[in-house]
Amino acid sequence: MVLPVPNTLITTYLQLYPQDAKPIPPQPDNTHVLHMIKIDVSFYRFLYKAVGEKWRWLDRAIIDDETLAHRLSSASIFTLYADGVPAGYIELEQQNQDCEIVYFGLREAFHGRGLGKFLLLYGIQEALSFPDVARVWLHTCNLDGENAFPTYQKAGFSIYDQIQEPMPILYQD
Repeated sequence: MVLPVPNTLITTYLQLYPQDAKPIPPQPDNTHVLHMIKIDVSFYRFLYKAVGEKWRWLDRAIIDDETLAHRLSSASIFTLYADGVPAGYIELEQQNQDCEIVYFGLREAFHGRGLGKFLLLYGIQEALSFPDVARVWLHTCNLDGENAFPTYQKAGFSIYDQIQEPMPILYQD
């Protein structure tokens, strides 16, 4: 089910420095994380849609495979598997001394099990292990799930900017 769209898009930018990073909790039972070494656009599209459709993730859905493959060529994508199936993913992209968490989330069937906290903290540690990274950042908005923002704060992120704008037509019903 896709949720109703508000009239205003509120985008919140958050950042985390190494000293603010939380330790990764023990890996949940029956899970493992795999780094997507070779980009598989079809599998990526599956993850993107399965995780983000409810939250109106559209940016990557409306571009062709070639453009998407090019965008993903500089990304590091880690997929969390639970009970043998893909449960969610985190996409990282280093930008000089920053690393952006471009996308992060779980498929709805895996919510409420602590897997999101584990995957986010795992991704932060991966981001901080990239050469010369001094800051991890991400953005979230009021189209995301109600637990997104508190999860980021618990992981050590703090707000550094917030922008309000009329809801883009792309996201309206």
